[in-house]
Amino acid sequence: PKIHAGILNIRNNKKHKKDLKKLNIPNIDLVIVNLYPFEKKLSEKASFNKVVEQIDIGGSALIRAAAKNFNDVTVISNNLDYDKLINELRFNKGRTSFKFRREMATKAFNLSAYYDSVVANWLNRLLDIKFPEKKTIYGKLIERLRYGENPHQQGGLYCTNNNLDLKKIHGKRLSYNNYNDVYAALSILKSYKKNEGSVIIKHANPSGASSEKNQITSFRNSFECDPLSAFGGVVGINSVVSKKLALELNKIFFEVIVAKGFSVDALKILKRKKNLRIIDASNLKLKNIENIYSNFNSILIQSSDTKLFSVNDFKIVSNKKPNPTIIKNLVFAFNICRFVKSNAIVIAKNETTIGIGSGQPSRLDSCEIAINKMKKFNKIENNEKIVAASDAFFPFVDGIEKLVQSGVSAIIQPSGSIRDKEIIKFANQTKTILVFS
Repeated sequence: PKIHAGILNIRNNKKHKKDLKKLNIPNIDLVIVNLYPFEKKLSEKASFNKVVEQIDIGGSALIRAAAKNFNDVTVISNNLDYDKLINELRFNKGRTSFKFRREMATKAFNLSAYYDSVVANWLNRLLDIKFPEKKTIYGKLIERLRYGENPHQQGGLYCTNNNLDLKKIHGKRLSYNNYNDVYAALSILKSYKKNEGSVIIKHANPSGASSEKNQITSFRNSFECDPLSAFGGVVGINSVVSKKLALELNKIFFEVIVAKGFSVDALKILKRKKNLRIIDASNLKLKNIENIYSNFNSILIQSSDTKLFSVNDFKIVSNKKPNPTIIKNLVFAFNICRFVKSNAIVIAKNETTIGIGSGQPSRLDSCEIAINKMKKFNKIENNEKIVAASDAFFPFVDGIEKLVQSGVSAIIQPSGSIRDKEIIKFANQTKTILVFS
C-alpha cells in the first residue's frame, strides 16, 4: 500500500497530502521496471509451470500505476529509454517534462497491453480456443514501410515474434505491396514438395507457377506462362538459388527474389542490381498462423490455408477416368488455383501453369482470360493433355464448355452446385475428365 500510495497520490490534492503525511508515506516520482521475460521463456519451449512462473504481476501493477499518474510520475518500462531519461533529467535539472512523462506512460500502457495479450493468446492456443469472446491482436513493429498500398498511404510491418523469420540480404526498403506479394509467393512455395518449384507473383496473384524439380526449368516455365505480367514481379524459388539461376534471373527486371537461400556466387550476381530486394526465407515456418483482415472497425480472422492436397481429397465423377499423370496435373492446378484471387481459373500441363484468369466478378470472364493467355504465350500441340482448375463450382455449363472448346481435356472443381448433374452430363457428352473436390 505504501508503494502504490506513493505512486498514485495526486501531488496537488490536499487530502492526499494530509493522508501521506499522517501515514508517513513518501512520494515516488520515478518508477523503472523490467517485466519478467515471459516471451523469452515461451520461445525456449519450457515446461508449463516454468512458463506460468514468468507471468509478471507486481511489475505490471507498478507500471500501470505509474503510467496512470503520468501527470506527476515518470515511468520507464524499456531499458532503451534510459538515455532519454538521463538527457531529460539533465536538461530539466533533475525533473522531467509533462510531455516526456506522457510519452513514457503511453509506451508503458502499450507494453502492458502487449504483455497481457501474449499471455492470453498462449493460453488460447493451449486450449485450442480459436475464437475467444474477447480477442487481442498483438505485434512488435519490425519495420516502417516505404509507403502503404499507395504512395500517399503510410505503412508499418508488425510481427508476433521478435522478427519475421525473413532476412533481407540486399536492396531498398520494401513497401506494403512488396510484402503482400512476398507472402503470396511464400504461401505457394510452402504448398510444393521440399526443394521443388517456383512462382512469379504480380499484385498478389501468380502470373506463372511450376513444380518442376530443376530450378532453372521451373523458373523458365513460370516466366513463360505470362512473360508480360512477370515483368517487375516477385519471384519465389523453393530451393537455394544457384549461380546459373542467378544469371537467368538477372536478365529480367524483378522487384524481389525470395528463396530458401542463395549460393555465394548467386548473391554476387544478384547484388549487381542495387535496388533488387533479395530475401532469404530458409528459416520461415508457416504453422499455427492466422490471416487477419481489418476494415470499418471490424476484424475478420481465419486460419491460414496450408492444407497439403492428396489424391484422396478428390472424387472422379466422369465416365472417363484420368491416368496418374493427369491426376497429378489436376491436383497441381487446383493447388495453384486456391492462391489466385477469385473468381479463379488455372490451366496447366506438366505441373506448370500455362494460363491464369484471376479476380473477375464472372467465372466465365476468368475462363476467357486464362484461355487468351494460354493462346498468347504458349504453343499447345493437338495431342497435348492440358487440364484446368476452378476455385469454385461452375454454376452453369458455359464456363466448362469454353474450357473444353479451348482444348482442355480434364477439369477439377469443388462440388456443391444445384447444377452439378448438368456439369457431369456435359463432361460425359464431351468425353471430358471431371474431378470434384
